[in-house]
Amino acid sequence: MRQILQNLGSGETLLADVAAPGVRAGCLLIETEASLVSLGTERALVDFGRASFLGKLRKQPEKVKQVLQKIKTDGLFPTLDAVRAKLEEPLALGYCNVGRVVAVGAGVEKFAVGDRVASNGPHAEVVCVPKNLCAKVPPAVNAEAAAFTVLGAVALQGVRLLKPALGENIAVIGLGLVGLLAAQLLRAAGCRVLGVDFDARKCDLARQLGAETVNPAAGGDALCATLEWTGGRGADGVIVAASSAGSEPMLEAARLCRKRGRIVQVGVTGLELKRPELYEKELSVQVSCSYGPGRYDDAYEQRGDDYPYAYVRWTEQRNFEAVLGLLAEKKLDTAPLISHRFAFADALDAYQVVATGGALGIVLNYIAGTAAAGGGADVAADPLAKFARTVPANAAGDGANGANTVAAGTGVKIVAGFLGAGLFTGRTLLPALRSLRGSAPPVVLKTIVSAGGVSGAFLARKHGFAQSSTDPETVLGDPDVNTVFITTRHAAHAAQVLRALAAGKHVFVEKPLCLTLGELDAIRAAATGAGAPKLFLGFNRRFSPHTLALKRELAGASGAKSFILTANAGAIPANHWLQDPATGGGRIVGEACHYIDLLRFLAGAAITGAEIRFMGGEGGKLGDTASILLTFADGSIGTVHYFANGDKSFPKERVEAFFDGKIVVIDNFRKTTGYGTRKRVLCSGWRQDKGHAAELAAFLGTVATGAPPPIPLDEILEVSRTAITLARRAP
Repeated sequence: MRQILQNLGSGETLLADVAAPGVRAGCLLIETEASLVSLGTERALVDFGRASFLGKLRKQPEKVKQVLQKIKTDGLFPTLDAVRAKLEEPLALGYCNVGRVVAVGAGVEKFAVGDRVASNGPHAEVVCVPKNLCAKVPPAVNAEAAAFTVLGAVALQGVRLLKPALGENIAVIGLGLVGLLAAQLLRAAGCRVLGVDFDARKCDLARQLGAETVNPAAGGDALCATLEWTGGRGADGVIVAASSAGSEPMLEAARLCRKRGRIVQVGVTGLELKRPELYEKELSVQVSCSYGPGRYDDAYEQRGDDYPYAYVRWTEQRNFEAVLGLLAEKKLDTAPLISHRFAFADALDAYQVVATGGALGIVLNYIAGTAAAGGGADVAADPLAKFARTVPANAAGDGANGANTVAAGTGVKIVAGFLGAGLFTGRTLLPALRSLRGSAPPVVLKTIVSAGGVSGAFLARKHGFAQSSTDPETVLGDPDVNTVFITTRHAAHAAQVLRALAAGKHVFVEKPLCLTLGELDAIRAAATGAGAPKLFLGFNRRFSPHTLALKRELAGASGAKSFILTANAGAIPANHWLQDPATGGGRIVGEACHYIDLLRFLAGAAITGAEIRFMGGEGGKLGDTASILLTFADGSIGTVHYFANGDKSFPKERVEAFFDGKIVVIDNFRKTTGYGTRKRVLCSGWRQDKGHAAELAAFLGTVATGAPPPIPLDEILEVSRTAITLARRAP
C-alpha cells in the first residue's frame, strides 16, 4: 500500500510503498476513503524537515541540551550516530482519517466490518487504529466532511474547557481550520463570536459562518473592536487557535478579556505571559490537550479501557461522536473550509501547496467518488487483496546482506528474518551487524516485520533486506529463513520464540526471554534435546571488551569475589509500556536482567540466592528502584543497584569488582581501570562498547559452525528465572 512519510533529516515528503498493517487486538483495520491535511501540525513538520541542521537546532533548544548531556555521558560519536539515526527515521504524516472497516480485532465491540468510521489514522490506504480513537460516521455525513472529525474534536475540547454560556461574547484569535470550527461550535452553543486574523480570506469565511471579525493587517484594532462589540466590557472568554513562535496571541487574549475572563490556548504559541494584566483582571488561563480526556493515556488509547461515562462525560471518542453528530445535523459546515482537493496518488502535489502557503483545508480522496454523500464504496469479499502485507525493498541498502553467499567452510547459509523494527533494531542491532562485514559469517537479510509497516520498510531499504512485511508468518513460516531475530515488545517474545523453535529456526531474542515462569518452562522444553535449534538471549554486556578485560583479571583470583553494579536507569512514566506487567513485564524483568546476567558471568558460578529490596515511599511505588543481592556457588556476592531516581548527567552504568586486594572498575563501558599495586587502564575507547557487535559475531559463528552457543542454555534459563522471581516481589 502507499503512505505519506516525512524525512525529518532531508526534508523530503514521500509517497512510499509500505506493507499494509494487519489488524491487532483492540483495533480496527480501515480502508481509507479520505483524509484531511492538518496545515498547522503537518506544515510545521515539513518546515522542520526542510530546515538546515543549524535551523533544526534553533527550533529545538531543549533537544540541544539533551544532546550535549549525552555527549558528556556517552561520548561524541555515539551521540552523533543517535542524532543522525533519529533524523533519518521516516515519520508518518496525518491524523484525520475516514474510511470503512475491513477487519475487527479481538476484544472490539460496537464496530463491525463495513462500518464507516472517522479516526486519527495517518495518510495511508489502510490504517490500523485502536477502537477508542474511532467513531462511526452517520449515513448523512460524506467522507470529506467526516475527515474534519479529529480537528473538530480539537476545537470542541477547547470550547468545553472555556465553558461558554448562552449569550456570552467569545473572541477567537486565529481563524485557521481549528479556529473556524471553534467559531461554529460557539455559535451553535448560543454565543456571539468575534474572530481575529490577519488573513482577509479567513475573515470573510468567518463572517459567512456567522461570526464578526477584525483584521489587524487591514488596520483593524482588536481591542477597540472587542470593546465596541461588548459595550466596553471586554470578551467573556478567548480561544487562542493561532500558531506562533511568540507569545503575542496570548498577550492579546489577555487584553481582550473582561475582568475575570477566561483564556483557553488551543493553538501552539509561546506562553510568556505578563502578570499585571492577569492579576488585575483575575484571568483564568488553561491549555487544551488535543482531542480531550484520554489523550496520551495508553490505558485508554492503546488498551481500550474507557473512562466511566458518569464521571468522564466527554472522552476523545465521545468528542469525535459529538462532532459527527453536529455534522449530521448541519450545525457544522465544513464545505467552505476546503480549499483544495487531490487524489491520493497526487498527494505530493498537495504538500507543495502546504509548503508554499495559501491553502486552508486540503482533502485527499483515495477512492473515486468518495466525496459524494453517504455510503462510499462497497466492501469487497477480500478487501485487502489489492494491498500487500509484504513488499520488496527494491534497494541494495548498505547493510550486511550477503545475497547468495555461504558461510565459509561450513556449507551453512544464514538466512535471517527480523521480527521487530523499533529503535533497538534500527539504531543498535542492524548497525552492529553491518559492522561485522568480512569478520563474521555473512547473512542474507530476507524479511523484516513491523506492526505498522513504516519502520520495517525504512530499515529494509537502508540495510538491504529483500522485503518488508507486517505479517510475522512471512518470517516464521518461511522455509528459507533459518535464523530469526526477535526484538518485538516483551509480551510477544515467548510465543514468537516457541513458534520459531518449533519451525526449526535458530533464535536470537533481545532480552527478556519471556515474562512468566510458565513461559520459561515451555521454552526450556522446546530448546532442550538433541537437534534443537540454537537459542541466544541478547545479554550483550558479557561480550564487551571492558567485561572481558575484567574477566581476565578475575581469572587468577584465589577466592571469592564481590561486585557492586550501579545502574542509573533513569525514570520513565508509569504509563510507559515497559512498566505494564502484561506488556513489558516491568523494569526488573525487562532491564535489570542484563545486570544479573553480567554478575553471573563475572562470578563464573551458579546463582544460589537472590534477594531484592524496593525503595519505599511515593518514589518507590513503580518498583523500578531497587537493590538486588546475589550469592554464588563459589561464595562470591554481588549487588545490583538499579535506580530510577537519579540524574541523567551521571553515567548510566558502573561495575566495581573487589578481589585479592585489587579493584577493577568499568566506567559506563568507556573506560576500565585496575587498582592494585599501581593504577592502570585495562580498556578504553572513543565510544561506549557494550558488546553488541561481538555478541552477534559469536551467535552467527555458532549458527554457521554448529558449535555450542556462546551463552549456555542453562545460564540463560537461570538468569531469566531469577529476574522473573525477583520481579514478582515488587510492590
